[in-house]
Amino acid sequence: MTTTPPVDCHVVTHVHWDREWYRPFESYRARLVELAERVCDELDDGRMTTFHLDGQTIVLADVQALRPDLADRLAAHARAGRLTLGPWHVLADNQLVSGENLVRNLLTARRWGTRVGVLADVGYCPDTFGHPADLPRILNGFGMDTALVWRGAPDGVARFHWRSPDGSQVLAANQGYHAAEVLWAEPDGDAGRAARLKDFLTAERDRLPGGPWLLMNGGDHLAPTDPAGALAATAPSAAEQGAVLTESTLAAFFAAAREAADAGGVPLVEGPLRHRPGRLTFLLPGTFSARTYLKQANAAAQTDLERWAEPLLALHAPDDATLAAELRHAWELLLRNAPHDSICGCSVDEVHRENEVRFERVRQTADHLVLRALGAAGLDTRYGDPETERAAFAVLNPHPRPHTGPVTVELLTAPGRHPQSLTGPDGAPVPFEAELLGEETAFEADLDLLPDSRPALRHRLHLLAADVPALGHAVHTVVLGDTPRPDAGATVEEGVRTLPLADGATLTARDDAALTLRLPDGTELPGLAALLDDGDRGDTYNFDPVPHDAPRAPRLLAARRRTSAVRTVLELDAVIELPTGLTADRAARSADTVEVPLTVTVAHWPGHDGPLRWNLTFENTADDHRLRVHFPTPAPSARWSADTHYSLLDHPVGPDLGPLPTERAHEAEYGCVPVQSVSAIGDGELRIAVAAAGLPERTGLAAGFSPSGQDELVVTLLRSVGWLSRFDLNARTTGAGPMMATPEAQCRRRHSFDLALAVGAPVAADADMVGLAEAATVPLRAAQLRPGTAPAATGAPGLRVRGARMTALKGAEDGNGLVLRLSNPTGRRTAVEVELPEGWRAAPVRLDESPTGEPHPAGALALDLAPYALVSLRLTRL
Repeated sequence: MTTTPPVDCHVVTHVHWDREWYRPFESYRARLVELAERVCDELDDGRMTTFHLDGQTIVLADVQALRPDLADRLAAHARAGRLTLGPWHVLADNQLVSGENLVRNLLTARRWGTRVGVLADVGYCPDTFGHPADLPRILNGFGMDTALVWRGAPDGVARFHWRSPDGSQVLAANQGYHAAEVLWAEPDGDAGRAARLKDFLTAERDRLPGGPWLLMNGGDHLAPTDPAGALAATAPSAAEQGAVLTESTLAAFFAAAREAADAGGVPLVEGPLRHRPGRLTFLLPGTFSARTYLKQANAAAQTDLERWAEPLLALHAPDDATLAAELRHAWELLLRNAPHDSICGCSVDEVHRENEVRFERVRQTADHLVLRALGAAGLDTRYGDPETERAAFAVLNPHPRPHTGPVTVELLTAPGRHPQSLTGPDGAPVPFEAELLGEETAFEADLDLLPDSRPALRHRLHLLAADVPALGHAVHTVVLGDTPRPDAGATVEEGVRTLPLADGATLTARDDAALTLRLPDGTELPGLAALLDDGDRGDTYNFDPVPHDAPRAPRLLAARRRTSAVRTVLELDAVIELPTGLTADRAARSADTVEVPLTVTVAHWPGHDGPLRWNLTFENTADDHRLRVHFPTPAPSARWSADTHYSLLDHPVGPDLGPLPTERAHEAEYGCVPVQSVSAIGDGELRIAVAAAGLPERTGLAAGFSPSGQDELVVTLLRSVGWLSRFDLNARTTGAGPMMATPEAQCRRRHSFDLALAVGAPVAADADMVGLAEAATVPLRAAQLRPGTAPAATGAPGLRVRGARMTALKGAEDGNGLVLRLSNPTGRRTAVEVELPEGWRAAPVRLDESPTGEPHPAGALALDLAPYALVSLRLTRL
């Protein structure tokens, strides 16, 4: 008689450590140190043979801050192979941060990895609320070909090959990380353990009859003890179920899983892991819009580091060890805000107050790095004696190609002195608009500057800077006079609702403050940027609609048009009447209302083919609601598109929310997806593209589900809720965390939202749409130059790129040269030209900066980038 061999069940004892969540950081760190000591003791005496200290090296840093001796013990166990950690520095929400943020995360972990010898080489992502399509590509770039995932994976599929848009692939295990209760001895002893183990093994056999199986013996902030004893006690029960339990590691499990997968039968899954959730596998998409101020702050800080501080230091101060250390410190601070319970906005209020301070510290550090890097480039931007005759400022271009675009600069002059004329670097006159902001006492001090306070006037200038050199600067000069120039300001036309655009097109405000775009051929697109507010009885994890609620729209109170030499701005004053919150039973919106004033501006720069700039500013004084901005299209659209980390992907239009679940512990399917910066709906002349930084929640509504009766692109601006989690939602039928009040998640504060809008030919091609996003989210900057300095009128490092998006320009981790990363996020092959500074050459490297091929010949490079390709190059001097 043939007997079936037992199936191996790998038991990985571990902890999942949220650094901050329903407790603030310090409370959790105290418990982390206690856990670390218990783990070391059990590894020392043999009660544990291995332990996985989560997937993040930052836990080692946190322990070291309080108990360096204990951190040394952890490191010793890691070097001996008894303890594993990594591959990440922090377990980030990998959908809401940028691709470069994830790359810096893994690079930072490797710096910590030198202390412990070897990091885990499994793409460990146990509790992220879904996973982006580009994650296999990022993991491959660090030598990883396996991943442990859970939320968002196809329900019931235990193993699958997961492929990124560029073809990168990993073997993924769909496994819940929280299974501590299976082997937990209390409260019902060995009998209860045996019963729970039987249930677990039966479920695993149903999913993957031949195994191997994985039991993640741990959970959130738990300290499993004596796994060897637990396995010995449950061995008879496991044998009855045809299984052998073995203390193991993730590496050993994946080696066995890879061998089994090589035999075939493993399905292929492509794109993001945001599949329909099963029981308890919630995707929690409300975290895309919970506390949007955090997402905006993260986007601003990422841009400061990725597009300003890193490139400027790499180009102008590559050998400054102090500035390099400060840059690493800034990234460390930013990464500490990346975990899902932080950036997602789903923790107690104390946590997010600390997040805001961290973001501020990142930006403070970035400002200092930019100041010093510009100084190394010959641009001293520190304040000096008040300007009386002439003032100069440098326009700075973060893009690797010459760029023309709007720029705003604040200028300090001596009292009574005002801008009269402006010239560009070639001496040609440049039109401008000037605003007088008022008198102040300007102050400056530095290591080489005595503290100095002087009376001054502050002015704000708006101009269109033309052909600023790639990654360089263009100096502009302002001539000053005694009185404000009469035509330097803007003329105001009260009561005017229409903004004239190029070629006879117009934009007109409606009574609800939405906009109607009339194209040159007479086609009208009504209802653009329509604001609609609906009730939200949910929590920080999920939007939950209020039954029978009707959306509220604003009412336009006044309109005016401001016209200057460089731009035309439509200003709209509106008000929206909102219920103050929910009724006591949370079944409806309150009958009491509050009027919330809104200010909308739309700016157009004549003669410039850039997007319209739309801004909404208001003080939120209502609770329990969601505010979104809608962009309907008259052209039926089965799909809409949006960018992820390195790829532009299509998504189907559909409902905002699927059928409400009827079973306990399930979640409705939501239509929104996380977006990095740009999204679009429609095709050709009717394509509507919207770019915004830090507003990740976007939805493509099908006509049958939209308020306009047309297909719509929808951007969530604000979601106000008062609970971390609740157990009484309709869209999610159990809690997602503890039921704790979070009054600051109502976001009662001042909000400002910036969007860039373009329609038709300028964004008809995907590559042009990506260009729109770059121009809008990484605009030119300008800084006043210190009096008495005389930098070159223009300056550029000699590095230029055509045909690709630059996602990184940084110093190499080992100090040898620079790393340039280029992306083709579209589905079309593209030709790329890279012009290097004289005396430099380029060699291909992986994301981890290890070499992948021979150096290219010196001089200009011609690259052929396949669809969705990402290329990293190490640039070194010959």
